[in-house]
Amino acid sequence: MDNRPIGIFDSGVGGLTVASQVIKQLENEEIVYFGDTARVPYGNKSKEIITKFSCQDVRFLLSKNVKAVIIACNTASANSLDDLINKFDVPVFGVVVPGAKEAVRVTQNQKVGIIATIGTVRSDAYKKAINIVNANVQVYSKACPLFVPLAEEGWANEEITRLTAEKYLKELIEKGVDTVVMGCTHYPLLRQCLQSVVGNEVRLVDPAYETAMAIKEYLVKNNMLRVAETKPQHSFFVSDTTDMFEKICSKALEKRYSTEEIDIESY
Repeated sequence: MDNRPIGIFDSGVGGLTVASQVIKQLENEEIVYFGDTARVPYGNKSKEIITKFSCQDVRFLLSKNVKAVIIACNTASANSLDDLINKFDVPVFGVVVPGAKEAVRVTQNQKVGIIATIGTVRSDAYKKAINIVNANVQVYSKACPLFVPLAEEGWANEEITRLTAEKYLKELIEKGVDTVVMGCTHYPLLRQCLQSVVGNEVRLVDPAYETAMAIKEYLVKNNMLRVAETKPQHSFFVSDTTDMFEKICSKALEKRYSTEEIDIESY
């Protein structure tokens, strides 16, 4: 047994989609969440800066005595996962491989679209991960940088979001993909809009659920589940306090949580 919490970090609110699944699939576990709201987005930054930020994020989570870390940010997963695994003495989980495996499992025509940040698309991480599982799957990637600020603003149902989605997704629709991986944890916050644009015949893959199941399997296998009988207590930290973070947090987790601001640059 291991009653320490699970650490989760993201550049902002997107990782709350992962936190939600971890809480649902691991009901007795506690989480410590950090959203780097002062430096969002990560997707348009260099690999070096993304790795620097990610290391600071992990150091903060380790200061909270976490037993494992989930990189709930596709950009950081794609650019920094190996560095974090090698640098820190704690199990580190990314979101790319679980999402890639699910995409291969559900595609019927072997054509998969990836929508993600510039940084994730540039890394080619999803294409590599998918083709390791099945080299015959054709992968088409599209950077959608405006989706993160739209999600951070809470504009899931605005007309501007739909128009942006139509422009971004047109190319993937024309390629005939039957599966689209939401390769940024912010994107499930826009899921209803994205589904309406690609059509119900296209499967949207959310790596959050698969990631939660991956860490659950690891904790069970290594006898690291929390066994305390007290009700789990979750903690949420940000690098810049925003009303929108708490609003989206309450909606994503179906419960209101308070947040605490910390100086991430000191880690």
